[in-house]
Amino acid sequence: MNRQTVAKPIKRNKLRLFLGKRYFTLRRHMLFLKSGTKYSIQSESALPFECFSHETPLLRDLKDLDMYLQYNKITNLKIAAKKMSGVTLNPGETFSYWKLIGKPTARKGYLLGMVLENGIVTSGIGGGLCQLSNLIYWMTVHTPLTIVERHRHEYDVFPDSNRTQPFGSGATCFYNYGDLLIRNDTYVRFRLEIEVSDTHLIGRWTSDEKPEYTYEVYEKDHIMQLEFWGGYTRHNSIWRKVYDAGGQEVGDEFVVENHAIMMYSPFLPDHNE
Repeated sequence: MNRQTVAKPIKRNKLRLFLGKRYFTLRRHMLFLKSGTKYSIQSESALPFECFSHETPLLRDLKDLDMYLQYNKITNLKIAAKKMSGVTLNPGETFSYWKLIGKPTARKGYLLGMVLENGIVTSGIGGGLCQLSNLIYWMTVHTPLTIVERHRHEYDVFPDSNRTQPFGSGATCFYNYGDLLIRNDTYVRFRLEIEVSDTHLIGRWTSDEKPEYTYEVYEKDHIMQLEFWGGYTRHNSIWRKVYDAGGQEVGDEFVVENHAIMMYSPFLPDHNE
């Protein structure tokens, strides 16, 4: 990966941000109506073979973040999980994160949770749902499903603390134009299962046939660098090794490239040191 420069963030006024969100939200609604895409829906039929599963902790020790926002996030995740769990992705169908969840509102029971706006941590109704989109994206890159749309986090807000996945291996979401779209280009059915336990958000992809391949996701070319405008940025690329049923490597595939503005010093010691 060649050295990438990231432009200094542009501060836009509130009116422009408001109008921009309205425009892109309306455009996404029109796309849902007129695209002709067949979207996946929930089904009660379980599928027998597990393709990949993963879980992430519901609570993290994040500096200067009110814990009530994390507890509210758990409520938000439970509401969204009911809309998401059991979604079956038939051949040729597309999974849409926001088409399934809908707009998070207080009337639906969503609470104030942590949201990131232009690099600033604040609160908003339905905040914290990015943990769910991150989980689904990470699981999906361990399957043969096709990522049609994914948005990376433009800001890296918190330093690594017990990180178990490469930087940039998630997918941010913002209603409704920042979507996560996944298409099934295979000949088998896939089903998404989501559970919120007392301590973890748990997910798995299952299918109606035993998986032909397994995947090992890893990063390349990870760097942190000082930009000409004085801020630090972080970069890498995500790849995956493909193994057949016998454990032999049969492929090494590029997944995505990430570039983010760091909101902390790259020279901070690890949080747990």
